Amino acid sequence: MTIVSNTVGYLDGGVLLEAFFAVDDALPNRRPAVLINHTWAGRDEFVAEKAKKIAALGYVGFAVDMYGKGVLGTSIEQNAKLMQPFMDDRALLQKRMQAALYAVKLLPWVDDSKVAAIGFCFGGLCALDLARTGADLKGVVSFHGLLGAPDNTQGNAIKAKVLALHGHDDPLGPVDQVLAFEQEMTNAGADWQLHTFGSTVHAFTNPLANDPERGMEYSPQADQRSWLLMENFLAEIFA
Repeated sequence: MTIVSNTVGYLDGGVLLEAFFAVDDALPNRRPAVLINHTWAGRDEFVAEKAKKIAALGYVGFAVDMYGKGVLGTSIEQNAKLMQPFMDDRALLQKRMQAALYAVKLLPWVDDSKVAAIGFCFGGLCALDLARTGADLKGVVSFHGLLGAPDNTQGNAIKAKVLALHGHDDPLGPVDQVLAFEQEMTNAGADWQLHTFGSTVHAFTNPLANDPERGMEYSPQADQRSWLLMENFLAEIFA
């Protein structure tokens, strides 16, 4: 195994974006790719490490950039300011995700018929929204993602298989929103799964999450379990 990594620039209109990718250069053939969508902080080391872990599974890991080259938040206030335009304009978010999907298919290692997307928190919503557009994806995985539906994808058929990994006590995903998500996926004809982890709040995959008052706390057990569920899911959809 020889994991190599680098960055690659791509465009969404006039916005220059910079993804981080990782691949096992010892493998001879084109292989599936996984878009990895960052939290509200931006494309940071957290998703870079996930890209390397994805590469170790035999896929191409492609950490998406939603905000622009070099743009990272360093506080709750900055993170919220960076994320909010995409929450206010989900068509903008979806267009930015389509740019990433186009970019990953251009990498020489990628089998462009086999692409999935995963994401964490805000990134979970990004992965789900790409599926909601009807994009030609094998599957999407949301880790403690925001589940609320946009207002511009009703009536779309979801082609991607969907796996949502959710903390039961996540204040950003209350029960009524979970039920609405389940109904949305059913109405869209999706092959969907939702796994709920008991006594688990938001950001359960992030070791740096330490804000119980705001409902954010790392759970080693939920982190490990959710990653294994994702591994099995990817093996299924890419078979």
